[in-house]
Amino acid sequence: MGNWVVNHGLSALILVVWMGINIFIFVYFYLFYDLGPQFFYTRHLLGPALAWARAPAAVLNFNCLLILLPVCRNLLSFIRGSCACFRRSMRKQLDKNLSFHKLVAYMIGLMTAVHTIAHLLNLEWLNNSRQGDYDNLSTELSEIGDHSNETFLNPIRSPSTTPSYVAFTTIAGITGVIITLSLILIITSSMEVIRRSYYEVFWYTHHLFIIFFAGLVFHGAGRIVRSQTKDSMYEHNVTYCKDRPLDWGKIPECPMPQFAGGAPGTWMWVLGPMVLYVFERILRLYRSLQKVILRKTVIHPSNVLELQMQKKNFSMEVGQYVFLNCPSISQLEWHPFTMTSAPEEDFFSVHIRSMGDWTRDLISKVNEAEKGGFLPKIAVDGPFGTASEDVFDYEVSMLVGCGIGVTPFASILKSIWYKFKESNQKLRTKKIYFYWLCRETHAFEWFADLLHSLEGEMEERGMLNFLSYKLFLTGWDHSHAAHVMVHFDKDTDVVTGLKQKTHYGRPNWEKEFEDIHNAHPTSTVGVFLCGPQALGKTLESCCAKYSDVDPRKARFYFNKENF
Repeated sequence: MGNWVVNHGLSALILVVWMGINIFIFVYFYLFYDLGPQFFYTRHLLGPALAWARAPAAVLNFNCLLILLPVCRNLLSFIRGSCACFRRSMRKQLDKNLSFHKLVAYMIGLMTAVHTIAHLLNLEWLNNSRQGDYDNLSTELSEIGDHSNETFLNPIRSPSTTPSYVAFTTIAGITGVIITLSLILIITSSMEVIRRSYYEVFWYTHHLFIIFFAGLVFHGAGRIVRSQTKDSMYEHNVTYCKDRPLDWGKIPECPMPQFAGGAPGTWMWVLGPMVLYVFERILRLYRSLQKVILRKTVIHPSNVLELQMQKKNFSMEVGQYVFLNCPSISQLEWHPFTMTSAPEEDFFSVHIRSMGDWTRDLISKVNEAEKGGFLPKIAVDGPFGTASEDVFDYEVSMLVGCGIGVTPFASILKSIWYKFKESNQKLRTKKIYFYWLCRETHAFEWFADLLHSLEGEMEERGMLNFLSYKLFLTGWDHSHAAHVMVHFDKDTDVVTGLKQKTHYGRPNWEKEFEDIHNAHPTSTVGVFLCGPQALGKTLESCCAKYSDVDPRKARFYFNKENF
């Protein structure tokens, strides 16, 4: 339990606080509408569905306030950069922005479902009351507003009106339908299988959030949920008059009750985040319009494209990422890529693997340019901060990359190389363990040159123990295995040409963590992953298992790249 608290305590506390606020808001507004005397006559028409409709609406307001904040990337980068004095566990929460964004979205989806179902029941009961299917009080309440100097309670103003007519002709009904349809499309297109296989579908449908928020702001303008006014409650004694609906307006004790709709309040919840997000998009647009120079393009093995770019006043840190747009492919699509260059270089670079329509089209355009055409225009938005920025804040760092997921660590290792060359004395990190898992041998080729340079630099400076790296090939055929056996006695690896031999299969993570724990019994170890979720769970579990509760002993902190 102590190890779990070390790695997850603050995250769990934040979730508990968030859930506690949701529960408090739901219960508070449920009791407000279920017990409030001003809603006595409204409850008579609608029953418990009134509270079941309004309480989820209040929870929706709170979560719609939160949903945009985790995707304000410039805001998060600013907080990360300006809060370096904060504890490491506090800064780590910024790396879980997308997880929190999804959690808030699930709550919005759940509350929307409850709110919608309750209001569908409300419409049916309002219609039945207007038809005179219930008691005298319900009939009288539904007919109020048919004469002058009366204010209605039942929004269905004619016995011939149907619930469907109200749903598709009133402000609340139309905006409710639009909001619900937008939310369904946004949530369904965000599923993992859609996002990975049809990223463009995810990208375009996610921008329905503009319609969602516009509908949300105007949804309450119809004031369809009504209650008795304060003056009317003073003049019209509900306790006495509720049993005498036929005498209303005829005896002085029971004047005709007056009703009014509640003022729209959603805009007060979402206006601030919406303005903040508008400024976020304006800043992104401004940066995307700045000129980008394609300094160099290289097609590496395994169909990996390297773009080296320059941009005025561009400043980066290790492990950060940018969004790229190619107008000749799509004016609207932006895709995130981790930078593989070091802050010390006079350019910034990304490595792009062909794994979708957009990346295939970009690589194809670069290939055409190398045959005599023109390089495509590239727009860049960023850079944005990630967990990898904190890599030099740990005494010991453990870097784990899978396939193209090695890109943030290319930036880190390049930066280390430059720090060695410049004899940087401020480097706090004393040891780095680097693991790279690949399915095919060609994937190693573009990165092997960097590792070879690092090997030579560390050997020259007598720091061979600073970097320990292990490359794991998880897929091979019989011909490759035979080739390895023949050249097994060579001093360098047959795959990479490095002194460190390639391992075959997958790492035994339990053993790796145990070895690092024993080698650094009093150190703080940062574990950084850019790879699949399944591996993340394994590493996160090992971090908890091998962390000591005693702060003077070894502790492992898990960090994962999220886009």
